Amino acid sequence: MVYGWPDREIRVRITGLQMKSIQSSRRYRTAGFALIASLACLATTATAQSQSAPEAEAPEPPVDSVGGMGDINLFPKRVVINGRRDIATIGLYNKTVNDGDYEILVQDMIMTPQGQLIEFNNGVSETDKARVRTASPFLRYSPRRVTLRGSESQTIRMMARATNDLPDGEYRSHFLAMSIPRDQDDGFSIDDAIGGQEAEGIGVTIRPRFGISIPVIVRIGETSLDVGISHAALVALPDGTQGVGVTIDRTGTRSAFGDFVVTAPGASKPIAISRGIGVYPEINQRKVLLPIDPETEPRFLAPGVELTITYTDDDFAPGAELAEHKFVIR
Repeated sequence: MVYGWPDREIRVRITGLQMKSIQSSRRYRTAGFALIASLACLATTATAQSQSAPEAEAPEPPVDSVGGMGDINLFPKRVVINGRRDIATIGLYNKTVNDGDYEILVQDMIMTPQGQLIEFNNGVSETDKARVRTASPFLRYSPRRVTLRGSESQTIRMMARATNDLPDGEYRSHFLAMSIPRDQDDGFSIDDAIGGQEAEGIGVTIRPRFGISIPVIVRIGETSLDVGISHAALVALPDGTQGVGVTIDRTGTRSAFGDFVVTAPGASKPIAISRGIGVYPEINQRKVLLPIDPETEPRFLAPGVELTITYTDDDFAPGAELAEHKFVIR
């Protein structure tokens, strides 16, 4: 079986490697070697400077916000709008001490049975797209571009404007905040690496763009959900540790979202906890790996021990039990 790692419905995107056309392979190799050597020198210098000069520290991000590799946090972790015409707010927080520009987008994604989220424009077939009830056609939001000073926040208003003839059910798209490089020539090019010599059209400028997204869910009218757990087993994880592999079985018109807890008889605390695991309506099953606490005593993972898995709602009815399953370690 192939299992997916628990995710928190958050997606991070990095773009932005730009390369000019190559007209001379020989000069490209020479310039490339020079670029690598120069970058190594810059890294050494930066390391020495970071050890000698203290950096300014940014305040802690807002509670319950989510962040990625970039310089921005979003809060809350997910947005649920109930009704055809309602308003929600999403907060952006610049967690660094530097100013930043950000583009606001709404994009559509599909979830795979392994829990991966794939953008529609990343090779998703028209048949698969049709399985997703997207909210993007009736979502409105403002502003669409913001500038934040260091440690500054900004609120984005998200409005649902669904027509009266739209069928009841759950619709979903994803809110994306993408960094925008400042208009300045701060890229390190091959021309810099070779000391300003003519490189016959060769040039590389690296300007990464970091983005982070959260789901925006619109629920209209009555929705239903039924969840079960099956195919539980103790498995070895890729990093050499152990985990519990399970399959989440979902039916109905609403997504499932909640926390997993695995307990063993006699253990003073859960042996595994994984929070924020969702299953969207376009799939009826999702395989998940629940990493076991490395401090768990081996006797709680021995053959013959019965483990209990519970999946608790953190969405529609927070605290309610969505599913429970017991299995014996083989």
